[in-house]
Amino acid sequence: MTGRPGLPTAGAHRVYVRALYASAVRRGGDGQQTGWDQVHVVVMGCGRVGSDIARRLESIGHSVAVIDQDPEAFRRLGPDFAGRQVTGLGFDRQTLLDAGIDSAGAFAAVSSGDNSNIISARVARETFGVEHVVARIYDSKRAEVYERMGIPSVATVPWTVSRLLRELLSVKVTEIWREPTGKVLLMRVTVTDGWVGRPLAELEAAAGGRIAWLVRFGEAQLPTTGTVLQTGDHLVMATTDEFTGRVHQAVEQGPSGGQH
Repeated sequence: MTGRPGLPTAGAHRVYVRALYASAVRRGGDGQQTGWDQVHVVVMGCGRVGSDIARRLESIGHSVAVIDQDPEAFRRLGPDFAGRQVTGLGFDRQTLLDAGIDSAGAFAAVSSGDNSNIISARVARETFGVEHVVARIYDSKRAEVYERMGIPSVATVPWTVSRLLRELLSVKVTEIWREPTGKVLLMRVTVTDGWVGRPLAELEAAAGGRIAWLVRFGEAQLPTTGTVLQTGDHLVMATTDEFTGRVHQAVEQGPSGGQH
């Protein structure tokens, strides 16, 4: 995958990926991951981002297949990678079948070409019915279009691994920023079924945080005192470190522990 103007250095990318990944993978008291079912994931593109995502997914127990036109690209996966390595075009039907797309729960199109990513993402979603599909799109205007079509997209390297993992694995609460002292942070919250139709203020009270803004139908907006949560809403919540567990609990259990 070639570099793009304005993107961070490889060293900065590694540091940022580790920090974001640590916030995305929640673990229970015994050190085991919680909240994710084991799925088969197909990753199209074995550049810096694709290889990183493939290794991370495999490390937390998911089966992974990686597609790339260049067989040399698979070297980025390292000698310990046990998943499938399929040489071919990511939107070719037989190539996708060789990668196990027919049994995949998630598909990530992260090659260096917008057109290839868009086409392969649509094939995965529309032809094979893959539930979780995400595409990396460099052109922000095109990304907006595909967001509205129900294909989440990411446009820059530093957010890619965090957002792809969140979209692919349906993580409902993710840390996205923390100020230098480490006390105050922003968390991205996907509204769960139990909160649909409830006042936003009620979620704030249950979680111990404040909603800075929300994204609805692909458009960011500031909430008001009368905002009611809807299906598909994504919230950005400001909170402190001591309340992060409470945020997870409120979002995942719903109002009053699930009582609507």
